[in-house]
Amino acid sequence: MEEWHYNKQIIKTINMNTKRKNIGGWVLSGIIGLMLLASAFDKIRSSEHALQMASSFGISAKPYAILGIIEALSVVLFLFSRTGILGLLLLTSYLGGAIATHLQHGQDILFPAVIEALVWMAAVIRFPELSIRILKRKENKEA
Repeated sequence: MEEWHYNKQIIKTINMNTKRKNIGGWVLSGIIGLMLLASAFDKIRSSEHALQMASSFGISAKPYAILGIIEALSVVLFLFSRTGILGLLLLTSYLGGAIATHLQHGQDILFPAVIEALVWMAAVIRFPELSIRILKRKENKEA
């Protein structure tokens, strides 16, 4: 009887940790989503700051606005569970391009690199199949 109670406590602890992990993944995804959507809308509406950044990369306003639309679409796809993996791949490609562009123009890559790392951290938390495949972890049958 006591062994059953002990196992029930372990399962309860696993479920609580899973719930906390899920909440953390969604909070991180939300913060990243807000930051990237703000960046995308800045590009779409061609704000002064966005045009200044675009000109430093040698990009005119219209293509930069198209990049903003691609960024916003990628974020929206990432935030929905059903399309999250597709959004992850698109955001990874987009941020990889941002890093390459920054490198090409001699600018600091810290910000896009950190955002990309945070996107992947959120994705690994939200999509357990990624950690199973990438980190070669075994699936937790009890949770």
